[in-house]
Amino acid sequence: MMSDSSLDPILACMRFGLHALVVGLAAFACTSAYVDSSATAPWILLAGAAFVVVYVVGVRTGCSSGRRPSRAAGIGWLVVLTCLWAVMAMLRPEGAYLVFPLFFVYLRVLPGIGGVGAVLAAAAFVVYALGRHSGFSVGGVVGPLVGAGVALLMGLAYHALVREIRERERLLRELISTRGQLAEVERAQGVLAERARLARDIHDTVAQGLSSIQMLLRAAERDAPETSAAYLAMARETAAESLADTRQIIGELTPSRLDGGLAAALRRLGVEQGERSSVVVDVRAEDRDLPMDVQTALLRIAQGALSNSIRHANARRVEVVLTGDPDSVQLAIRDDGCGFDVDSVDSGTHDLGSFGLLAMRERTEQLGGVFEISAQRSLGTTVTVRVPLCDRRKVVS
Repeated sequence: MMSDSSLDPILACMRFGLHALVVGLAAFACTSAYVDSSATAPWILLAGAAFVVVYVVGVRTGCSSGRRPSRAAGIGWLVVLTCLWAVMAMLRPEGAYLVFPLFFVYLRVLPGIGGVGAVLAAAAFVVYALGRHSGFSVGGVVGPLVGAGVALLMGLAYHALVREIRERERLLRELISTRGQLAEVERAQGVLAERARLARDIHDTVAQGLSSIQMLLRAAERDAPETSAAYLAMARETAAESLADTRQIIGELTPSRLDGGLAAALRRLGVEQGERSSVVVDVRAEDRDLPMDVQTALLRIAQGALSNSIRHANARRVEVVLTGDPDSVQLAIRDDGCGFDVDSVDSGTHDLGSFGLLAMRERTEQLGGVFEISAQRSLGTTVTVRVPLCDRRKVVS
């Protein structure tokens, strides 16, 4: 997984700014003590150096992340850091300024009410420390409280930004995964379409030619003299064996689900999906001899529509009806699910769940057919596919 820096430079800049503020304020407190020739200068220098070292070690070791399993180590690190800061604040008023970056550290290491409590406690200590140095005043009380309020607001904004980046990262991973799945599905569909085309072409050329040769040889065998009949019979048997081999090749190129034809494939699909909902398959075109690409397309559309009905529409009953006439075949999938807004799909304002419907439409239009959706919320959905057959060559297995 990518780091925050690579995900969003804003987070990296904010953290770098926090680190620079800690080091800068610690250096300012130490320098001011030496500029004023304060007797506490060596002590505040020692405390400031220890504070910076402890802070850097905690950042480098991950104690500042506030995540398990380093939560206990982070709290321990925070206690030591707070004690060193308290010493600096008691020695010099400038040391109290370090409380502002500490506010953000508290909110990061102690998320939730713990961080808020630590911020308020630190602000109260700053009020006491400043009052001890120069007396209590309205500015000395209001200033730290305002700083604490600003820190809390900025902390909330920071956490909201982190959540948004995490969500964006999750969506990006899902998008990449979905894109890979779509590419794999598209590749598989291309392979199936090419296999179906090869099966159709082999049937319409080689298989039909061998079948014609058989019939011609059988006719010639009846009228041929006895000396030639044996050779004609041998040629006919060879053609029959070649035709059988060709049909076996056609069968291997045909999708395995369609081994028994589209009607059988639809019934098997209904049994498989019937474990989740009641699926009724009504085939009224049992004897129709459909081209392989039409069978493959209708089966894929039925699979997608059933999946949508059961998984997304929560349908309790789904009907799959296959009908036909001499010029066309029609597949209808009706469910009693929750339905949806058809206009959102037609207008292109769809989500990932409607890509299946768009794929069904494209598959139907590739066959020159008509794809229709009828749906109402809470009243179910009906998907209807009509594919013309009058200008298509039939594939007979």
